Amino acid sequence: MINLRSTPRHRRSVTALLLVSVALAGGCKEAPGTPAGAGPSSDAGIGSPGPDAPTATVPGDPSPTPSALGTPSAPGKPGTPATSAAPPTASGGWITIDAASQAAATKAFFVRKPKPVTGNPVKVPEFNVGCTTSHHNSDDPIVLPKLVGGSHNHTFWGNKSTDANSTADSLRASKATTCNSPDDQSAYWVPTMYQNGKVVDPKEVTVYYGSRLKDPSKTQPFPFGLRMITGDAKNQVDTPDKQGNHFWCAGIGGEIGRSADKTFPVCAKTANIVRQITFPDCWDGKHLDSPDHKAHMANGDHTGACPKSHPVPVPSVSFVISYPLSANTDGITLASGTSFSMHADFFNAWKDEALAARVRNCLDQGVKCNSAGNF
Repeated sequence: MINLRSTPRHRRSVTALLLVSVALAGGCKEAPGTPAGAGPSSDAGIGSPGPDAPTATVPGDPSPTPSALGTPSAPGKPGTPATSAAPPTASGGWITIDAASQAAATKAFFVRKPKPVTGNPVKVPEFNVGCTTSHHNSDDPIVLPKLVGGSHNHTFWGNKSTDANSTADSLRASKATTCNSPDDQSAYWVPTMYQNGKVVDPKEVTVYYGSRLKDPSKTQPFPFGLRMITGDAKNQVDTPDKQGNHFWCAGIGGEIGRSADKTFPVCAKTANIVRQITFPDCWDGKHLDSPDHKAHMANGDHTGACPKSHPVPVPSVSFVISYPLSANTDGITLASGTSFSMHADFFNAWKDEALAARVRNCLDQGVKCNSAGNF
């Protein structure tokens, strides 16, 4: 387990995408999988549903959930179709939750009494899971659901079943994960990294769940099946302020130079290249997904609170990805293009009780917990 930064609050982190012939905005571009030259809300918010709450489906997925699941496929193979056809709750890319069930779940969440804090934990609202790489494929079940091989190549960790046909319920049904908490069945992915055409897998990944808001006490769990992306796969150049490249060196000695193309740091032999990617932590309280996979989420405003448009504080998800590269960083690309195209996807499939306990005990009380959710 690595801990390469102090707190999630210290770091903040699509356009046109062709899906068949329909233009969608997304965080991942439609490209072959080859190396490329890549104030807190009131209790009226929405929380994690109970096991009997209606669950929405992914855009374009005609199969109902949870009553009739299709069988998740192996990468590159079609899955078994569902046995019945209830209408989806998606409309124009917006996936709407059942408001009454979610409101009831929110009320129940804030009624639960937090576990008394013991010992002397760090006063940072945070818990984490440590993960290793699971697999690679050219699928993206958020941006390109059901389109096997339709994306650039991705590196997945967490749920081992993740592919183009994945839904919230197929992730929940799959018990196998490469993260160190069996209660976390979520899927996480980023574009695959290459060095001179050869895949470079992360040495390790830590997924932090925290709060960057001024008052974390009203943070509540994501609803089951929430998905989101951050970053832009189509962005291939640095930002005008030259802050677009966020790869850095972690470890003794830190950065000692730059790669030949100046886009990657050269690290001391005792350090590794690291990338931290942070997702928004305010939710609109209404949708599991949106057409661009971003509009249902937002960052806290200048006051340190959630904006009125997205009033529900949820955990701030942050990937800290350590790659086993140090002195030799020439020839690095991402499957989506340059280093500036780095982006990330999160598909929530945590077990409801386990996530709720961690949010209530750790984040709401403003203390740091370990991967088991203990102080």
